[in-house]
Amino acid sequence: MRVWAIANQKGGVGKTTTSVALAGLLADMGKRVLVVDLDPHGSMTSYFGYDPDSLEHSVFDIFRHHGNIPEGMTAGLLLDTSQEQIALLPSSTVLATLERQLQGQAGLGLTIGRALTQVWGQFDHAIIDSPPLLGVLMVNALAASQQLIIPVQTEFLALKGLERMINTLLMINRSRRNPLPYTIVPTLFDKRTQASMDALKVLQAQYGEHLWPAFIPVDTRLRDASRAGLTPSRFDASSRGVLAYRVLLKYLLAAQPASEVA
Repeated sequence: MRVWAIANQKGGVGKTTTSVALAGLLADMGKRVLVVDLDPHGSMTSYFGYDPDSLEHSVFDIFRHHGNIPEGMTAGLLLDTSQEQIALLPSSTVLATLERQLQGQAGLGLTIGRALTQVWGQFDHAIIDSPPLLGVLMVNALAASQQLIIPVQTEFLALKGLERMINTLLMINRSRRNPLPYTIVPTLFDKRTQASMDALKVLQAQYGEHLWPAFIPVDTRLRDASRAGLTPSRFDASSRGVLAYRVLLKYLLAAQPASEVA
């Protein structure tokens, strides 16, 4: 199973859209995909029609059980989505209290990695949508993953968020056996605006080695897909956004060979 984390320390840059779009395209290829919502806001959970305020079970249960999925709980934790090949490990708003409730629990930052080993053979890919702030949830996402994908909106403030994200990654890499490779993905690009053009030039100048050499354009069809609760490729396979995500997926698959361990 390949494990990818989608993260940035700034909100509104397209993390959930990127997570769902890549998951949908992998599912279209016949891959079994687990999407993990680690954001207390529950954007991915809501995307697939579930209410993070009222779910009986969520990823919070995994933290309460120290990363061990109790026998018989798997079926209640992994929810169906609008695409048969995709299963959702949902978020809950109670995740916002995680660090306070479980303060002092040993190995808290490795909880999701331990849980994923228990479903390793059930899926080909796991995609983790992480919250836009540094804390135990983001640490879990980075520690469990084999590849980090950093969506960055092509505007000035998002570039500042990227700087913080890179600093966080450097910190996490000190505790990993192998440095976590990462790919920066320019998102919400609008060639009609000077702000987008300037931001893209900065990304190319400063992060060329780790920058995906294309971009995800502004596309209202991506928002329409979210409203419909469908993956973008199921909603409109020929939209500009989906075509761009298809190119990105091909790039990511070529860049990282299959690995059995994070």
